[in-house]
Amino acid sequence: MSTLMGVSRFGGTLMSDTHKTIVDRLRQLVGTASVSSTDSHWDQGNRNVIDLLAGWLEHSGFAVEIQDVTADGAKANLIATRGSGPGGLVLSGHTDTVPFDEGRWHSDPLGLTERDDRLYGLGSTDMKGFFPMALAAADSFRNLPLKQPLVLLATADEESSMQGARQLAEAGRPLGRAAIIGEPTSLVPVRMHKGIMMQAVRLIGQAGHSSNPALGNSALEGMHAVIGDLIAFRTEMAQRYSNDLFNVVIPTLNLGCIHGGDSPNRICGQAELHFDLRMTPDGDNASVLAEIEARLTRLADRLSLQIEIHPLIDTIEPFEQATGGELVQLAESLTGHTAEAVDFATEAPFLQRLGMETIVMGPGSIDRAHQPDEYLELNQIQPYISLLEQCIRHYCL
Repeated sequence: MSTLMGVSRFGGTLMSDTHKTIVDRLRQLVGTASVSSTDSHWDQGNRNVIDLLAGWLEHSGFAVEIQDVTADGAKANLIATRGSGPGGLVLSGHTDTVPFDEGRWHSDPLGLTERDDRLYGLGSTDMKGFFPMALAAADSFRNLPLKQPLVLLATADEESSMQGARQLAEAGRPLGRAAIIGEPTSLVPVRMHKGIMMQAVRLIGQAGHSSNPALGNSALEGMHAVIGDLIAFRTEMAQRYSNDLFNVVIPTLNLGCIHGGDSPNRICGQAELHFDLRMTPDGDNASVLAEIEARLTRLADRLSLQIEIHPLIDTIEPFEQATGGELVQLAESLTGHTAEAVDFATEAPFLQRLGMETIVMGPGSIDRAHQPDEYLELNQIQPYISLLEQCIRHYCL
């Protein structure tokens, strides 16, 4: 094991100056904590990461704009542009990470450590490793005039609310003709992913002494009926919205947590269930949620309970980019892989709303994301830089 602080080897071979710069920049990014979480105990800003990127990009000749996502500026987006005019290519990534359990790591999660031809560190693959590689690809064209602009986009809060990307989409400002999001896909282009909604279902009944059921109306027993109905609806969705392009071909509805009541000798007066639903592009979040609300309304009437449903996060729509588009065809020709569908979600729907053809394609494996000992394979770095260089050449020269 060797900690990467001035080392001169890269995957067992002498490192070029470019590779040294990539590793040093990734070390700085990993060492700059930027956890995003719905739990306020964990949640941090990303501004220090944004400022790091801004300095590097300005040095590379980009015009840098920082947009506050929170009123205090602790969370921000960065839009860095080289060249001018309509069209062009956007290379996009998020600057935040998930929380971590340091005790489960075999090295410092906020350090960068090399072992077994891998770079270990929090966010190394999801997705701070993207930025040094995107910068390296951009620097290949530093002394060439661009016919269409090259934009590097860095966003806030992808791992929780996706508020950075939402803000960009709501502003509606065009950024480019095509966008590549560098989430970890092992360099395989992705043109489709599921959406996400997370909802809370709250039942309010009537508490009473457990010795006489007539004294109350159990919210917990009512929740039994709610769970049964949601499971039945899950089966219906599997039949209606199945899509063979996905590894998990059906929409998933996960019953994540439940709590309610306060004592075994009291009829439960209130209970709450949280669930996660991931919809294929064959359906849409709004119509599915409306159907769930209608089913719960019928249950409330039948059970004489009050049933409320409210979102835990703002929904993320399913994403699909057409197979015949220029960007999908270019990525498939360059990688030799047919564009795939994945079960995880990204910021792609928000960038697509800005009128850009959008794909997800980046280094590293999603299987290592959100895990202790997260790592980026060294052998992914140069192929990804070369891939981005070809995309920049296509769209910007």
